[in-house]
Parts: sequence; structure tokens; C-alpha cells
Amino acid sequence: MAGKKTPSFDTHAGKEIFHHSTAHVLAQAILKIFPKAKLTIGPTIEGGFYYDIEVRPLNPQDLKQIEKTMKKIVHADYKITRHEVTRKKALEMFKDNPYKVEMIEDMPKNEKITYYEQGDFKDLCRGPHVSNTGLIKAFKLTKVSSAYWRGDSKKASLQRIYGVSFPDKKQLNEYLELQKEAEKRDHRKIGKELEWFTFHEYSPGSAFFHKKGTIIYNELMAFLREEYKKRGYEEVRTPLLYDKALWETSGHWEHFKEDMFILDIDGREFALKPMNCPSHCLMYLNKTKSYKELPVRIADFAPLHRNELKGVLAGLTRVRKFSQDDAHIFCTMDQIESEIKKLLEFTSFVFKKTFGMEYHLELSTRPEKAMGSKADWDKAEKALENALKKNKLKYKLNPGDGAFYGPKIDLHIKDSIGRNWQCATIQLDFNLPERFKLKYEGKDGKKHQPVMIHRAIIGTVERFTGVMVEHFAGKLPLWLSPVQVRILTVADRFAKYAKDIAKKMEDTNIRVEVDDRAESIGKKVREAQIQKVNYILVVGEKEKKDKTVNVRTFHNKVLGAKKTDAFIKKISKEIKDKA
Repeated sequence: MAGKKTPSFDTHAGKEIFHHSTAHVLAQAILKIFPKAKLTIGPTIEGGFYYDIEVRPLNPQDLKQIEKTMKKIVHADYKITRHEVTRKKALEMFKDNPYKVEMIEDMPKNEKITYYEQGDFKDLCRGPHVSNTGLIKAFKLTKVSSAYWRGDSKKASLQRIYGVSFPDKKQLNEYLELQKEAEKRDHRKIGKELEWFTFHEYSPGSAFFHKKGTIIYNELMAFLREEYKKRGYEEVRTPLLYDKALWETSGHWEHFKEDMFILDIDGREFALKPMNCPSHCLMYLNKTKSYKELPVRIADFAPLHRNELKGVLAGLTRVRKFSQDDAHIFCTMDQIESEIKKLLEFTSFVFKKTFGMEYHLELSTRPEKAMGSKADWDKAEKALENALKKNKLKYKLNPGDGAFYGPKIDLHIKDSIGRNWQCATIQLDFNLPERFKLKYEGKDGKKHQPVMIHRAIIGTVERFTGVMVEHFAGKLPLWLSPVQVRILTVADRFAKYAKDIAKKMEDTNIRVEVDDRAESIGKKVREAQIQKVNYILVVGEKEKKDKTVNVRTFHNKVLGAKKTDAFIKKISKEIKDKA
């Protein structure tokens, strides 16, 4: 980043800067090969970047040629510099590119217009970037596809080139090996094959949860609701559609409008809500609170909508329609550290104890475009830092990556193949309580402003489901599995015995199926394993006589004959304990 130290590649902000800088190297290479090409946008996405370009249809050989040219640009080690220009000058500079002209004209009148330069290449961009092209040591263009300008099928069709980049070749090679394993675990592939969830172009960025997928979704929600009862949360239901006046009060209209779905209703502008916090502020205002009632912990699973760019949508892990295990805690200044401590314990219980996932913490501080006073930000950042230190928790500092309304602690989990995913978040906010004029009556009889803590544990339920499916490669823990047991008959005459066992299991809330088809046991076992059924029970003459079941698992571990009642008791406990 010109004039400033670039954040480490190990941080979210550092990766975004690095990937976006690589997108500019890609764009420069394109113009060297195809001088008449027209550049549009080149944003970062999860794990990499893409650039949309008006150019003839590209093929894999073209990507190889582009990569060779990119290597020459990296080798040249061009200095990357930022320039600020007037609107008039920017329109003159990019007059031959209608896409850039459209973007300039769409910018707010008071917004600074900047471009970045490297060698003979200039591109309209807010930045920031790395200081030199030579820092981009390793990269790979992964695929090319078609995309419409601004996601509108009535507009120009463009070529979208995807890529990844790293500071060294070792990291790139590790990434490529990881991708081979990740392809086997792709939640989109597993979800479709097992009829858990699917996607359709008629509703991009939204999942269709089928019967079995809905069981997984509901079990996750039930697990969280059970924990909410233990931890003093009150669950609410809130509207999805609000007049823009609400978003103006909260500050989202200024800072988040481009990511919102806006509708014209009765001649007024409304928006589908992208987050729950403003609606929870309205609920807090319903009556004057006493200090004795704080903290108030409000939880909400309301559907949310964010207008993500079509190019960044990725199955369940990047969506437009989703729900969060979202909650807001209204508390006093004196209660901040104890509440943060409880939240950090909650995250440990969910990820380490329940799902067996390791994680690391990042403290993200004030971004450039922040809402509220620096004094409030300093106070909020110090409170989060103290909570982490007093609980003796290691964390990384992630400068400038806080939410626009407050600093945050983000939890990044590591899945079974070593990938990091950002899930839980704890955010401290003095700004919304001030904007909504939230008050409580203190011990001194005077009105005071509460502090607001935004928190999500698993985060987006859809995203966590996708991460979890890939973490377990589809072989979910018993308590979450849509089909926990499948009973296989060796012949038709044992169908009644199988169904009697299934009835016993259903009566104890075990999800069970009976496969009494006239197929070989070998075939039925293989199909049950492919369907990720946790326990596969075979019943025949001996089992019927001994009142047993012959047990194996989806890992093909043969457990042998077990007394039916004892087996039911065993797995009922396993489900209850979320083993």
C-alpha cells in the first residue's frame, strides 16, 4: 500500500490487498496481449480474485499465455503508485472505456477518485495495493467463464478470469494440493448427490434445502436454541423490510447501501434488511430499561439479504439470502468484559467441544471509513483487548478491518484439511446506541447509554453448514445426520422384524430407514455408505432369533452383533451427548 506498511498476508486485510494487486497484474497482462480489450472490475473473493474483461472468448491456452505475461510484469518489479484526480480528469483518462466512465459517473460527488499505476498500466481503483509487482511471487489462473456486466443479462457479456496468488511458490503448491482434496469434499457436490441442498440460476445466491438438508439446518438451530436457554438469551422475530429512514438512522444507508436490495413501495424507498442490529435497537426502545434488567440478550434467526456480486457467490459459503445465529447484547460499561468472557467460552464450547475444530482469534480495529468518534473507538478497542488478555487468549491484530461501527474479535476455524474459515464474530458498538438514543436508568436515577455487543457464534447458518459438510467430508456426527440408521434385510421374510426395530427407534427420535429391496447385502451396504448413513444394521435369521442387529458404520468398521435394545440405548445417548 503506497505510503503505508502493507498488512501481513496472514491477515484478512493483507490477503485482500495482495489478491487485488494480482488482479491488476492480470489486467495489465491482458492489455499487453489484447490491446483492444476493455477492463471492468477486478474484486477479491474468498481465497483469490477475478477480473471481468470485454474480450473475445478465452480458452485454457490463452490463460497460459496470460500467466507468462504476468510473470514478466512481476519480474519487472514495477513500483505501484496511487494517484488522486478530479472527476473531469478521470473521465478524460478513461474516455475510451465505457465501463470505467459509467463507474466514475456513478460515484458520489464528494468521493475521491483514485487510480493506481504500475509501469505503463493505469487502472481506476480505490486500493490499497502492495508497493511493487515483484512481491507477487506465485500465482495461478484457475478458470475462465462468462459474466454479464453488473450481473444484468441485458448488458454486455464479459470474460471472467479467476486466479489465486501467494507470496511464495511453496504456498501456491500447498494450495494446489489442497484443491485436489477440497474437490472431493465440495459441499455443492455432496449436497446435490445426497439430496441435502441444491442451487438454481433462477435464484442465485440462495439455497434450496431439501428434506434431509432441512433436518441438518433445523438440528443446528435446535442446538443453538438449547444453548440460548442456558445462557439467558431471549429469541425474537423481526420484520424483513424497512423504510430507508431506519437505515439512515443506523448509518447503513451511507456505509452499506450498495450491498442492500432496495425496493420502491408506495412511492417510498424500502430495503430488505442485511443485518438485525437496527431492528433490535427499535425493540430495546419499547420501554425504559433499568440497570437491574441489563444485560439484555436478544437473539434472532430472521432471514437476511445482501446484494453480493454474482461473481463472488459460492454455494453455501457466499450467499445473498441467509440466516445468522445473530444476537445483540445491551449492557453497561462495567459488564463488557464479563459478557465478552462468556461469549469466548460459548465459542469454545461450540467449536472445540461440540465440533472438534481448532481456531485462532483476530482483533480487528478501526477502518478508514468508520462511524463515530475516535475516542469511542479507542475505548471499544481497549475493552476487547482487555477481555482477550485477561482470559489469556492468543490473538492476531488485524489493523483497519473492523466493522464501520465498531472493532471486533473474529474467530477463524481450521477445518480437517487445514483451511481457515471466518465464522464467529464479537463486535463492540457505542455508535448505534447513540444514534438510536438508547438509554437505561442507572443506580443514580439518571439516564445512561448502554453498550451494544453484536455477536454471532457459528455465523451464517448456511455458510457454517457448507464448511461443516466439507470438514466432515459429508460424514456428519450422528446427532446432525439426516439418516442416522439404515436397516438392511437379507431376505423379504425379515422385513417385519426390520420394521419393528425401526418403530422402536422412531419412538426414541432416532432417524431410521429400512431397505428391504430384493438386492444383495453387499450392494445395499455400499449404497448406505455412499449415502453417509452413520450406522448400517443387517438383519437375517440369526439376528431375528437372537433379537440382535449386525452393526457396521459408514467408515466400514464392523462392530458385529449387538442386542437391539442395548444398541438403541447406546446411540440414543450418543445423540443426546452430541458425540
